[in-house]
Amino acid sequence: MNDSGISLYLIPTILADGTQNNVLSPQIRDAVQRLDIFFVENVRTARRFISSLKLGKVIDELTFIELHKDTPEAETVASLRNLSRSAGVISEAGCPGVADPGAVAVRIAHELGVRVVPLVGPSSILLALMASGMSGQSFVFHGYLPIDKVQRRKALQALERNARQFQQTQIFMETPFRNNQLLDAVMEACSPESSLCIAANVTAADEFIRTMPVGKWKAAKPDLHKIPAIFLLG
Repeated sequence: MNDSGISLYLIPTILADGTQNNVLSPQIRDAVQRLDIFFVENVRTARRFISSLKLGKVIDELTFIELHKDTPEAETVASLRNLSRSAGVISEAGCPGVADPGAVAVRIAHELGVRVVPLVGPSSILLALMASGMSGQSFVFHGYLPIDKVQRRKALQALERNARQFQQTQIFMETPFRNNQLLDAVMEACSPESSLCIAANVTAADEFIRTMPVGKWKAAKPDLHKIPAIFLLG
């Protein structure tokens, strides 16, 4: 039970610049308007996002609590324990708690009996899965694969086996500046018959989503350098 009346709102953000009016629900704007405490992965990005909503909020009067992969858990526990009113969690891009350090705040909130309120917003992972044509009944998101070439090859071959054996979509990603290297690794490690979906710049005006056999991608390899992308094997 939540006797304090305090809630932690999970606030999705845009995936591509300038898409606020297209992809954010009024529910998100309403929550940001009401709140003045935010757990954020990057303060500058969060300030810019809130400013872009044009809600008339004075940014310098808001409280931003950093929550990134190196934040000591004890600090997050203390911050949540000391909340006197509701707060929000803002992701760098997409939905908090999904491939995002905001999951730590959510877990602690449950432990402390704080009500958790997820808000509807864009998720590049789910949007890519929806548009891939691959199984949405059984799928796994693996996040980042190993950087080491040998380990990455083994990981890709294991994903390919799982996709075949369990008819299970395998979803993964990479830091944008290493996307081309990952795509090359997929082409080297996987069978030409395996299906590969590339979903890049999801929700942007130049959004690119296409599914083809790995063998066909070799003849039509896109340049994904520094472009946010999601990869799916099926």
